Amino acid sequence: MSTTFLTVAYLAASVLFILSLAGLSQQETARRGNVFGIVGMTIAVLATLSQVELSALAIPIAGVVLGGVIGAALAARVAMTAMPQLVAVLHSFVGLAAVFVGISSYLAPEGHGAGAESHSAAANAELGIHLLEIWIGVAIGAITFTGSVVAWAKLRGTLSGKPLLLPGRHFLNLVVTVLCLGMAVPFVLDGLATGGEPTTMGTGLVVVMTVLTGLLGVHLVAAIGGADMPVVVSLLNSYSGWAAAAAGFMLSNDLLIVTGALVGSSGAILSYIMCKAMNRSILSVVFGGFGSGDSPAPRPTPTDGPALEAVPIDADAVAALAQAASSVLIVPGYGLAVARAQHLVHDFSKALREAGKEVRYAIHPVAGRLPGHMNVLLAEAGVPYDIVHEMDEVQADCPRTDLVLVIGANDIVNPGAETDESSPIYGMPVIQAWLAKDVIVLKRGLNPGYAGVENPLFFRENTKMLFGDAKDSLRALNEALR
Repeated sequence: MSTTFLTVAYLAASVLFILSLAGLSQQETARRGNVFGIVGMTIAVLATLSQVELSALAIPIAGVVLGGVIGAALAARVAMTAMPQLVAVLHSFVGLAAVFVGISSYLAPEGHGAGAESHSAAANAELGIHLLEIWIGVAIGAITFTGSVVAWAKLRGTLSGKPLLLPGRHFLNLVVTVLCLGMAVPFVLDGLATGGEPTTMGTGLVVVMTVLTGLLGVHLVAAIGGADMPVVVSLLNSYSGWAAAAAGFMLSNDLLIVTGALVGSSGAILSYIMCKAMNRSILSVVFGGFGSGDSPAPRPTPTDGPALEAVPIDADAVAALAQAASSVLIVPGYGLAVARAQHLVHDFSKALREAGKEVRYAIHPVAGRLPGHMNVLLAEAGVPYDIVHEMDEVQADCPRTDLVLVIGANDIVNPGAETDESSPIYGMPVIQAWLAKDVIVLKRGLNPGYAGVENPLFFRENTKMLFGDAKDSLRALNEALR
C-alpha cells in the first residue's frame, strides 16, 4: 500500500511539473504554471516524508521548514536586478546536493552493493552501474556547484566580467576531463572487488575527482565573458537538472530522475534558442573567450565626413515626439532593471495608449542578465501581456515605427552587429531600432554595453540621447506628458 501510494503521488507530481513547464512557456499562463509547480513539489515532499519513520521525521521536517523560511526571506528581499544572482545561487545548491548525495551513497551503500560474497554477473553489473552513477553524479554536481558560484560572483560584480583566458586553457580542460574519466575505472574495479563497501582508495579517488571537476567548473565559467552570461545562467540551469537526475539514479528515485530530466532538457533547449539569437554556438559559449570588454570599438566614422557626435535631448522634447507619434516601440534592457523604473515606463506607455497611440514593447532573447528577465520585470509592473512581443514579432515593423525608446539597452540594438565584421557581436540578431523615424536612447552615458562594444546607434542622425538615470528621465518624461 505504501509503495503504491508513493508511486501514484510521484506520478501526479511529475504530471504537475510537466504542466508547470508548459504554463511557464507563455506569459499569460505563467502564474498558473507556477501554481502547478508549487502543488507538485508539495505533493512530492509530503509523499517522501510519509515514507520516513515517525522517530526520524524531526530532522527532515526541520530542514524543510528552516530552508523554506530562509528561501522565502531571501526571495522577498532580492531586487529584480539581483534575480540572476539568486538563480545562480539556487543552481549551486542543486549541484552541492548532488555531490553530497553521491558521496553519501558511496560511503553508506544501503543495499546497492552486490555483497562481498556475491559474484553473480547480474549483481556485479548492478553494482558497477551504481558506482558509475555515483561517479557521474558527483562530477556533474561539482561542476554545477563551482560554476554557479563563479557565475554568481560575476553577476554580482565580485569578479570581473572579463573572461579568464589561461594559456592552453582548452588543453587543460581536456587533461582534467580525461583524468576524471580514467580514474573512474579503478574506482569501479575497487568497488566491485569489495562488493560495494567503501575503501580508502575509493574514497580518495572520489575526493580527488570532486576537487578536479570543481576546478573545471570554476575554469569553464571564469573563461566566459560578460556578454554570454545570460546563456551561462541557462546552461547552469540545465546542468542543475542533470545533477538532480543523477541524484535520482543514485537514490533510485523516479521522481528525481523525471524532474531532473525535465529541467536539464528544458535548460538545454533554452540555451540553444538563446545561442541562436546571439548567432553563437553552445560550444563557443561553454569554452569561453567572448565578451572581454578590454577595449571599446572606435567611434563610428562615416565614409565621407568627420566623426559623428551624440546629440542630447531633454524630456520635454521627447514628450513632444511621443505626442506626435502614432506608433511607439519601447526596447527595455538591463538598465531599466538597475534603475527600478519598470512602473514608470508602464505609466508612460499607459498614457500614450490612452491617447490613442500604438505602443508595443520589444524583448530581445538575451536582454538583461537572465532568460526572460525583461518579461518578468514588465509583468511585475503590470504591463499588459498583449503588447509585449519577442524580437522577431516586431522586427518587420521597425521601418514604419515613428518613435523607438531604448531604455537601458545597448548591445541588443547595436547596428554594428549587422555592418561591422570586426565587431565581436557581428552576426548577432539585434532589434533594428535605427530603422524607425526617431530613436531616443535613455542612458547614463556613452559607455559600451556588457559586451564591451561601442554602439554606433548613439551617433546616428535620427538618434537623440536622453542622458541620466532611467527613473529620473522617465519621471520627467511622464510629467512632461501630463
